Amino acid sequence: MDMITKMVMERPVVIYSKSSCCMSHTIKTLLCDFGANPAVYELDEVSRGREIEQALLRFGCSPAVPAVFIGGELVGGANEVMSLHLNGSLIPMLKRAGALWV
Repeated sequence: MDMITKMVMERPVVIYSKSSCCMSHTIKTLLCDFGANPAVYELDEVSRGREIEQALLRFGCSPAVPAVFIGGELVGGANEVMSLHLNGSLIPMLKRAGALWV
C-alpha cells in the first residue's frame, strides 16, 4: 500500500493498466485526449507488476486494472471514470488536480 500511495502522489493522474486490457486502453486514450498526460504503469511490463496488482486489489480496486488515481485519490476503474466523464465532472476534477491548465 505504501508503494501505491507513493506512486500516485508523484503525478496528478496515474493509471495502472495492462497492455492487453482493452478497457485500460480506452481510459488511457480518453485521458490523453483531454491532455492529462497521465503516468501509466503497465503491470504486465514493469518489474514488481504482480506485487503492485495485489496491492491494488487490497486498496479496493476490483478488477485491479484499469485503476485511475486523480490528485492522489482513487477514482476507480473504467466504469467510474466513464460515469464521471458522462456527468461532466471528470474535466473539472482533472483541472483541480493540476492535470489540465485550460
